Amino acid sequence: MNVEKEDFPLSISLSYKKLFDLYRIHLESDNALLVTRAKQVLTVAKEYPILESGIPDLKEMEKLLPQIDFIMEDLFSSILGNNEIKAASFPFQDSFFKSTQRYKNIIKTAGEDFDLELMNFSDDEYYIMGCSIILGTHYGYNIDFRRPFYYKIPDANGILRSYRVLYNADFIEIEKTKNSIDITKEDVDVLLESFDDISKWKEKFPPESWNFKGFVILNMFDVTLDTSISDFKTSLITHNDRKDVNFNNELEETFRSLFNLKDLKIGFSNYIEDEESLERIPLKNMESYIINDEESMHFSNALCNRSYAALFKKHEFYCVSNVGKYHRLYPDNPLYKQLNNKGIQSAIICAMVNDDKVLGLFEIVSPNINDLNTINANKLKDIMPFLVDSVVRRKREADNEVELIIQEECTSIHNSVHWKFKLEAKRYLKELIHSNTPTFQEVVFEDVYPLFGQMDIKGSSVARNNAVKKDLTLQLNFIKDILIRIQKIESLPIYDHIEYRINDFLNQIDQTLLVDSERQVVIFIEKEILPLFKHLSKKSENLKETIGNFCSLTDSKSGFTYKFRKLYDDTVTMINKNMAGLLDTKQVEAQQMYPHYYERFKTDGVEHNLYIGESITKDESFNEIYLYNLRLWQLQVMCEMENEFYQLKNELPVSLDVASMILAFNNPLSLRFRMDEKRFDVDGAYNASYEVVKKRIDKSCIKGTTERITQPGKISIIYSHKDDEFEYLKYVGFLQSKKQLDIDVEVLDIEDLQGVTGLKAIRVSVLYSKKDDTSSKEYYTYEDLMNEIEDSSLS
Repeated sequence: MNVEKEDFPLSISLSYKKLFDLYRIHLESDNALLVTRAKQVLTVAKEYPILESGIPDLKEMEKLLPQIDFIMEDLFSSILGNNEIKAASFPFQDSFFKSTQRYKNIIKTAGEDFDLELMNFSDDEYYIMGCSIILGTHYGYNIDFRRPFYYKIPDANGILRSYRVLYNADFIEIEKTKNSIDITKEDVDVLLESFDDISKWKEKFPPESWNFKGFVILNMFDVTLDTSISDFKTSLITHNDRKDVNFNNELEETFRSLFNLKDLKIGFSNYIEDEESLERIPLKNMESYIINDEESMHFSNALCNRSYAALFKKHEFYCVSNVGKYHRLYPDNPLYKQLNNKGIQSAIICAMVNDDKVLGLFEIVSPNINDLNTINANKLKDIMPFLVDSVVRRKREADNEVELIIQEECTSIHNSVHWKFKLEAKRYLKELIHSNTPTFQEVVFEDVYPLFGQMDIKGSSVARNNAVKKDLTLQLNFIKDILIRIQKIESLPIYDHIEYRINDFLNQIDQTLLVDSERQVVIFIEKEILPLFKHLSKKSENLKETIGNFCSLTDSKSGFTYKFRKLYDDTVTMINKNMAGLLDTKQVEAQQMYPHYYERFKTDGVEHNLYIGESITKDESFNEIYLYNLRLWQLQVMCEMENEFYQLKNELPVSLDVASMILAFNNPLSLRFRMDEKRFDVDGAYNASYEVVKKRIDKSCIKGTTERITQPGKISIIYSHKDDEFEYLKYVGFLQSKKQLDIDVEVLDIEDLQGVTGLKAIRVSVLYSKKDDTSSKEYYTYEDLMNEIEDSSLS
């Protein structure tokens, strides 16, 4: 608050008159100590009359520092010096001539280069504050100009700490001079309406038209915690989710007003540090003018060396006031080229920096030359901090959205049970208030009925092994052909040895693909063949072309052939994606009938778990009719999935079959969320048998035979209670009437599993309806479809 004489209505001088007047009163005290101290101070006052009449400047004050230190000793108790943050200063100056030890320690820690300045106080406001003091002290008007005063001072760790400042003005006095203007009531009325017009205040209170004598004492209090909380509250209030598609247009209008440019446009791009690339922000109508129509671009393809250094190294803005001119001078410059192609003729690009890291780039562009330049670019200095804060919030929101998507795809908490997790989270937060070690308790749902369904890809292991054999054979034969060509150019015995080993591998693969066979071939190719080919491709142009053909057959990263394995993987992916998609779509409808827990998994096929019961629904509305309805729904959806698969079968790269199975469990069980594994699991030893059956049943056979209970074209319903048999036979009869199931119903005994006996199965064929079928036949059995597929492949 170092005011200059020409910028302040008061002529300031340092005076101790009011302090000496207090000591003169103490001369009449009954307290001997007070009298003695008063005499000592007043002796100094008599010897140095300038202390009372007024010290005009800091230079004169410095000559009298020992005397000043003595007379102010009572105001600065040495006992409290390490606790109080206190200092005395020239009025309206930040030059302190007396202070406590704690104040000195704080300033010393801040460093020699630190300048102490009050926050958010302009020169005009200082002037008006001086005028307000005159109006209040001399004229008695209640002009309330009081505002909280704060200093921000760095501590030893470089953290800015906030200090609230309170001023003691007991030792000041104001006097008129010959230049003072008498203030009327009408003048005061005008001034009260003219806070933003400093000229009116200077008209009534010319600079140095009043004398201001005395000194001020400031007391400082560390309020870092309070201001941090206040800042946090402000952040919460302003943290809103702006997903409005008009957001970019509104922001553009704001900047047009700021720059007074009607053609101005704005753009953003995220910076992905790991990839060193700029990425388009995934918001509707949000442009980026430096990566053009690309979704992402490496920074070297979007920026030139100079712009990169300014934005990413110096964290400064980069301005191009005449794009066309610089593009003609430097036609290969990627930044000028991108802007010119977009019709941009002037641009300002700013790095949005937080914690010394570039989060992204903010682009302001115009189709007009010199619209944007290094002069008006300085306007951004006042608003970039707010923009960066907004970007930080939005980036956090975007990261949260990504995490939510990951949870939905991988480990989400289903909506049907979310309410109970929310209750537990609230309980956890309450416990956190009273305990340093709160625990998030396991969430349990008692007495729920399980339903399990599976569409398994039959023979998936055999199909994958065949794909591996074909890939290995293809690659080894190709290597063998290249070796034969090499031997015509350069005949060496070692090539015969390599050919012998290749033939040995081919024989092994043709007979039986062992667990270790693939690994041995991979090591052979990686350690011996690939280095050899690399050497020979440098030696001969003919060999280079031949080896190049081999490389085109292999994966660019690994150097191995994945042709048939890729076809197999693509087939499994197509099946899983389509079946899971249909199941998820149907689940939306099922949830509307009655809420229940649902999860599904993709393996070699699609599995799903359903749990329904009172404890899941929250409301006391469960009735077993909803369980029966869900069982019927599940059987019907399995029929639809079978139909969907056989519509897809002709499009599959590899011919594979599926077999569908439902596991009916008659008794309710407990469902527990395992916190360590982040998944649901059945609870209790008895209930664990349900999980055993789920994992092993699809590999089980009909009792007394080697025939698998699950077969392509059929749905197998596994159960153990006679009541379940009656119930599901009714559902089968209903779906037969709907032409979804055939009439060949089988009731079969299943071989005993480890620890589980007495399982039975209802097995029935699915009827298939064909889309775009022009024949007179409306429904098909599995055998009909297989015969048709076989006929079409022969033709």
